[in-house]
Amino acid sequence: MGEGAIGVFYLGAFAKDLPRTIAKGLPRTIAPVSRSQIRDETVLVSVIIPTFDRRPILAKCLAALEAQTVSESGVADYEVIVVDDGSTDETIAYLEANRDRYPHVRCFSQSHRGPAAARNLGLEKATGETIVFIDSDLVVTEHFLQAHLDALHAASVRSGSDRLFTYGRVINTNNFDNPTAEPYKITDFSAAYFATGNVAIARKWLDAVGGFDPRFQQYGWEDLELGVRLKKQLGLKLVKCPQAVGYHWHPPFCLDDLPRAIDREIERGRMGVLFYQKHPTWDVKMMIQMTWLHRVLWGVLSLGGRLNERSMAGLLQWAIDRGHAQIALELSRIFLNWYNVQAVYAAYHATFARQRATNKRK
Repeated sequence: MGEGAIGVFYLGAFAKDLPRTIAKGLPRTIAPVSRSQIRDETVLVSVIIPTFDRRPILAKCLAALEAQTVSESGVADYEVIVVDDGSTDETIAYLEANRDRYPHVRCFSQSHRGPAAARNLGLEKATGETIVFIDSDLVVTEHFLQAHLDALHAASVRSGSDRLFTYGRVINTNNFDNPTAEPYKITDFSAAYFATGNVAIARKWLDAVGGFDPRFQQYGWEDLELGVRLKKQLGLKLVKCPQAVGYHWHPPFCLDDLPRAIDREIERGRMGVLFYQKHPTWDVKMMIQMTWLHRVLWGVLSLGGRLNERSMAGLLQWAIDRGHAQIALELSRIFLNWYNVQAVYAAYHATFARQRATNKRK
């Protein structure tokens, strides 16, 4: 399919029964919501999932969403919007061949433009007034959607305001066969304000700030940058929702992962500078590791880059061979963070060198 092409796997009779205001798209203005309105009317939920070359785990992700248990008093129905970001693993063909297995799914595709553009396309196509973002490698529990909606409702009633969103619990796992068996670990804690791995928010707030910035075409920061705008412009409150659990699957660490991991850190550094250009604050500098503290810290720990994927390969493989892949991954973060910090400063200097050159020509 070309960009924006539609493979509509779900709507059926449900589309005919949608209120006309929803079927035509919700109004883009922000209307206040009274306490009574919050729960008196059922809510259509759109789950938006960008994906790129993750077909095996995407199948588990979608199966879990098809198994949702929702209360009749809280959810009219839900749809799952999958946006394929130019996958090369036959994702679209798989979904088309399995329409009956995933009746809630509507699929769209675009050229490989990154998750920000993919989520924006999902927003454009979604009909829901409540948006849930998850990643395509997340497997959720059966009460996932209901938990988000219950938390949104309860927090709105407590505060008398709907200026809020919910963030669910994300548990990392390597268990592909049974991802939901993984227990919660201290390393699963996240202090992020707005992370699209597991979040629910009213669509009107996303519309109010203009959605994701499509300039974030490489890895990292597009969701946290949107979060800064949601907080600065609208003052939205983060509500933790530990009952909305998603299990984030990734394969066990191996040395073959390192080239791609290094590339991601370099991309994250470049996108971090774009983040800082938009929001030049100390908080953002700390997030993207563009401070002397980070430069010194990772410089010392990596011995100025001497501890790297080549010099540490033997130690990392030794740990992996003994069943300690997670320890090997944590050790690799020493040089991965060094690559990230180097990329941040390289991108920063290149960006502002271009700006100075442009100013001189003027």
